[in-house]
Amino acid sequence: MDQVRNPFSPGAGAPPPELVGRSEILHGAQVLVQRVREGRPEKSMLLTGLRGVGKTVLLNEINRIAIAGGYRTIQLESPEDSTLVEMLAPQLRTLLFELDRMAGAGAKARRALGVLKSFISAFKVRYGGVELALEFEPEVGTADSGDLESDLIQLFMAVADAAEERGCGVALLIDEMQYLKEAELRAVIMAMHRLQQERKQFILVGAGLPSLLGLSGRARSYAERLFNFPVIGALSRAEGNHAIREPVRNAGAEIDDSALEEIHRLTQGYPYFLQEWGYHSWNRAAQSPISMTDVTEATVTVIRRLDEGFFRVRFDRLTPSEKRYLRAMAEMGPGPHRTGDIATALHLNVRSLGPTRAILISKGMIFSPEYGKLAFTVPLFDDFMKRVMPNMAA
Repeated sequence: MDQVRNPFSPGAGAPPPELVGRSEILHGAQVLVQRVREGRPEKSMLLTGLRGVGKTVLLNEINRIAIAGGYRTIQLESPEDSTLVEMLAPQLRTLLFELDRMAGAGAKARRALGVLKSFISAFKVRYGGVELALEFEPEVGTADSGDLESDLIQLFMAVADAAEERGCGVALLIDEMQYLKEAELRAVIMAMHRLQQERKQFILVGAGLPSLLGLSGRARSYAERLFNFPVIGALSRAEGNHAIREPVRNAGAEIDDSALEEIHRLTQGYPYFLQEWGYHSWNRAAQSPISMTDVTEATVTVIRRLDEGFFRVRFDRLTPSEKRYLRAMAEMGPGPHRTGDIATALHLNVRSLGPTRAILISKGMIFSPEYGKLAFTVPLFDDFMKRVMPNMAA
């Protein structure tokens, strides 16, 4: 069929599969935005889930909800090789300059710029290889101690006051939040605690792998009182079928029930994979309805593209010992698996594998859904490991 009209192409106009079945989470975000704007208490949100479940798409949608609700938003992605202050300071600089330029701006935006100047100086924040410039006098004695926990509280309070003076709230959205260092995560949690106590119009919506829940609890024991932790999982059969059938119908075509069943079997309901199979099945089909044969033929293309991109980019970050560890897990299936069973499969002592296990968790490749067990953070990664390493001893 016409590839130009492919309803699963980025920007094709159809709702992405990631938003199907997510109405409860989006409603929760709308409640959060509204209640905090009204000065009423409400927990911020930390979304958790495996790769490919649509956390980033949800964050983008929540960003739009926040803007519509009268918030200025800051969007960050937490990479492994940057610090929180390096990501945050330039964004706050832009936000505060915008507030300062607004007609009738009061003194609080300029004070917040002075506080940010103090913060930048204390942490020697660099941007583009040079120290971040801010031509304002520092607010001496505020956010300049070099202690992230206390300084971040003071900085966020100043930003919240500046925004409130201009009649708006602030929404901080952080993707890949599991990569924050423990001290950074602890500082963010403490800052949100203070902001909530003071009923400031400042919210946090973060997203990360399932390990984020445990990391937050270890960083601060009261984290569960500050945040809701919606778990983003795979779509049900009905939701997954809807995510494929409706865009196809909206584009003036149909898809056989058998083809839908095959897509669900192959994707296990994970939105990223639904999008890939929908896209290539449409391109493979010569006419409506899309058939089981079209899906089967498209699968060859999808698997090759996933192996070369989505899976491979993660595999190439691994050392040989880490690859062998994951290959042993894959031999036992999707998981979760007991750490002792993995060690047995590798003919090694479970204690000797501790460092490898810890690094794989820090790289976001595996997580511990319960004590003594491990699972892949990337759906279908077990099948990929068997394809890329047919020999377990390689």
